[in-house]
Amino acid sequence: MSSRASTAGNTDFRFIDRPDGKHKLGFPQNRTAQRGQRIAAGLMLIGSHARPGSRRLAGALLAAALTLAMTTLAAVTASAEEVVLRVGDQKGGNRSLLEIAGDAKDLPYRIAWSEFPAAAPILEALNAGALDVGYTGDLSFLTGVAAGAPIKAIGGTKSDPRTQAILVRADSPIRSAADLKGKRLAGTRGGWGQFLISATLEKAGIAPSEATFAPLNPVDAKVALMAGSVDAWAVWEPYVAFATLKDKARPIADGAGLTPTITFIVASDSAIATKRAALQDFLSRLNRARLWSLDHLDAYARNTAALTKMPEDVLRAAYTAQRTRPIALDEAVVKEVQDASDRATRYGILSKTLDVGRAVDRSFTEAALN
Repeated sequence: MSSRASTAGNTDFRFIDRPDGKHKLGFPQNRTAQRGQRIAAGLMLIGSHARPGSRRLAGALLAAALTLAMTTLAAVTASAEEVVLRVGDQKGGNRSLLEIAGDAKDLPYRIAWSEFPAAAPILEALNAGALDVGYTGDLSFLTGVAAGAPIKAIGGTKSDPRTQAILVRADSPIRSAADLKGKRLAGTRGGWGQFLISATLEKAGIAPSEATFAPLNPVDAKVALMAGSVDAWAVWEPYVAFATLKDKARPIADGAGLTPTITFIVASDSAIATKRAALQDFLSRLNRARLWSLDHLDAYARNTAALTKMPEDVLRAAYTAQRTRPIALDEAVVKEVQDASDRATRYGILSKTLDVGRAVDRSFTEAALN
C-alpha cells in the first residue's frame, strides 16, 4: 500500500492506495505538526546515544517539540470543527442590515449566506436541511408548519400593518374594498398576499367565490397589474412604496386590524439542537442592528440602496412607514398569530388547525433582546 500527498496551505491530504486499486482519503496532516513529529523522533534517537548532560538538553527539546506537535494538532482539530451557520436571505435583507449596522464583524462562527427571491424557497431549503436559519412572514411560516416542516420561530420583528396594502392602478375605477367584488386579485399563495385579500373581502362582506384569486409572486403581480391582467394586487414593503412612488399605484385597503405583520426568524430543529450558541448570537446581532436602523433610517436607506441598486427614496419611504422593530415571542404575540392562523384555516389557506405555541421556541428571545 502506497500513499500520495495533495498539499493545500499547510495541510497534507493523503490519498492512500489500496491493493484493490481504489483510493481512500487519509486524515489531513499539518506539515508543521509533521515537522514537530520528525524533530521529536530525531531527538529521541540522539538522546539514546548522548551523554547525560546532552540527554537532559535533548529531553527539553523533545518536550518542546511534542508540545508544538500537540498544539498544532489541536488547532487543526478546532479548525475542522468550526461552526458554520447556513443563513437564507433575500435582496436587501438581513445580510445588508448586519453589514450596514456594523454587526457582521468578529463572528465566533462562519456564516454561509444564500440569497433567495422570496420567503417560500427559504422555507423549502429549511425543510430540506439545506439551511439552518432564515426569515419569513408570519403566514408563510404557518404554511410551512402546516406542511410538516421541522422548523421553529426563534425570534421576530413587527412592522406597521398599514405597510401591507391592496393596490390598484392610478386610473382604476376601484375606490374601496367594496369595489373588489367580481375582480381579479393578485397575491402570493399561502402568505401575506392571499391572507390580506381573504381578510379584506371578509371585512367588506364579499364571499370568496365573488372574486378571483390570482396566485402570483410580487414581480409577476406588478407586471400583471400594470398591464391590466389583474385588477388589484396585495403586497408589502418595499413593493408598496415602489408602486406608489414610481408607478403611481393607489392603496385602497391595508392590513390595519387584519394582519399581524410579523416577520419570524426561523431555524430548523436540527440547528436549534446543534448550533444553539451560534443562533443565539446571530439573533442578538440582528436585534441590535434593527434597533440601530430605527435611529438611522436615512443612513440605512442610503447604504441599502448602494448595495441593492434599489431607489433610495423608495427604501426611505418603506423603512419610515414600516418602523420595523424586534419583538419578544411572548404570550401576546403567540395569541395574535394564533388568531391569524385560525382565520387562515377558515379561509382555506392552511390545510389544518395549528397550535402556534408549539411552533415557537421562546428560549432565545430574552437573551437576544438583552
